[in-house]
Amino acid sequence: MSNEFIYGIHAVKAVLEKDPARLIEAYVLKGRQDDRMLPLLNELNVCGVSIQQMGRKALDDKAQGANHQGLIAKVKAAKQLNEQDLDDILAQHEQPLLLVLDGVTDPHNLGACLRNADAAGAVAVIVPKDRSAPLSATVSKVACGAAETVPLVRVTNLARTMRSLQEQGVWFVGTAGEATHDIYQAKLSGPLAIVMGAEGDGMRRLTRETCDDLIKIPMAGSVSSLNVSVASGICLFEAVRQRLA
Repeated sequence: MSNEFIYGIHAVKAVLEKDPARLIEAYVLKGRQDDRMLPLLNELNVCGVSIQQMGRKALDDKAQGANHQGLIAKVKAAKQLNEQDLDDILAQHEQPLLLVLDGVTDPHNLGACLRNADAAGAVAVIVPKDRSAPLSATVSKVACGAAETVPLVRVTNLARTMRSLQEQGVWFVGTAGEATHDIYQAKLSGPLAIVMGAEGDGMRRLTRETCDDLIKIPMAGSVSSLNVSVASGICLFEAVRQRLA
């Protein structure tokens, strides 16, 4: 398993809390001794993580343009989750909330969707193996730690996985502009998966046909669609609202 870098306080803190054994080495901006950084450095020390002090230019060079907030960590790559792991995740939840992303290839959007999923209490985010952004440093940074807390499950055949979950009682609601009713008319309680399509193209035909229901977000202005991460947040939190009602 290869190593990778993560950037920023949130991402490093999330790995430290979730899976500290992944941490190999940390690089911190020389002289940074503020209230946010010091407790984190102390925890890294306790865990036996080597910490290197670096000047601004050296740290910027190592970050290769990423916004590092004065902290970078080298970590062991996270385990790739698959269909078998998804079965284990669902076995732990009676009323799971899932987010399915069909072809979201932009790492910033994937990171933002993971952050939304974490905030809404989704138990996993499901993506196709070949049509999704990889779980990169950019994804982790945008996700603000959610990439370490929300399982990202890559499946070989998305439609087949959807049908398998339907047999287990999960209701799939897809978002599509041609839907005949909107999100506020849909039932989003119970075991549920919200399906979002790719930026621009939407869901693939087979994914759309496998959904149990299609809904749309009502649009009152001149724009015809929303960014996938914004749309996923709206849908997830309408599901949360209905579950809390």
